[in-house]
Amino acid sequence: MVLPLLYRYSAWLVHYTMTWQRSLKLKYLKSYKMAMNTTIDLLRHGDTVGGTCFRGSTDDPLTGLGWTQLWTAVEKETFCWDHIISSPLQRCADFAQALGQRHAIPLTFDERLKEMHFGAWEGRSTEELMETNAGALQQFWADPEKYTPPDAESLTHFSTRVLLSWRDIVSRHANQNVLLITHGGVIRVLLCHLQQHPIKKLLEFEVKHAALQRIHVELAQKPDGSARLKKHA
Repeated sequence: MVLPLLYRYSAWLVHYTMTWQRSLKLKYLKSYKMAMNTTIDLLRHGDTVGGTCFRGSTDDPLTGLGWTQLWTAVEKETFCWDHIISSPLQRCADFAQALGQRHAIPLTFDERLKEMHFGAWEGRSTEELMETNAGALQQFWADPEKYTPPDAESLTHFSTRVLLSWRDIVSRHANQNVLLITHGGVIRVLLCHLQQHPIKKLLEFEVKHAALQRIHVELAQKPDGSARLKKHA
């Protein structure tokens, strides 16, 4: 009687141990799947008709050089994008449409990714402003968070709308490779946010025409289903 009972107990113990191990493995796999990795490439538009100025929300098109700069930037990449998200201003949107059509990549436009609106400074060059508003221009360069150009969008409002768009993009495109085509100011706001750099010092970041910067976002999902930024590079 003792031996059969031992055999039964041994068989039950093996079965229980294997079941427990499978359960533990499933829990591990589930928690692993909850970690989401997203790659977002930030691409500034190319050279624009009208030359260097406070262009802001003025909707000027790309020059021939601007088109060449952008094609050169993306053709260097061996990366496959799942989605393109673009500012609707034509210096970004025209290239986004051309690239999306060429490679059959879905495209979304987001109004929140427009450049900062510069009010009375729209379309004016630095040289012009140095002649007429040198003091205001120097104050803006020193602390754009405190000093807003006349009738312009404040840096606080600008950064708020950009970061709202960023959070939506990260949330909606988890585990995807995304190309974001936008403006120098937008990219500077995002770099300040990601590197925990003071927003008033955003002009310290140099963002050239057709410059492409890659952001790796790792999200760890919370039990309530929301997500937080765990790390970036």
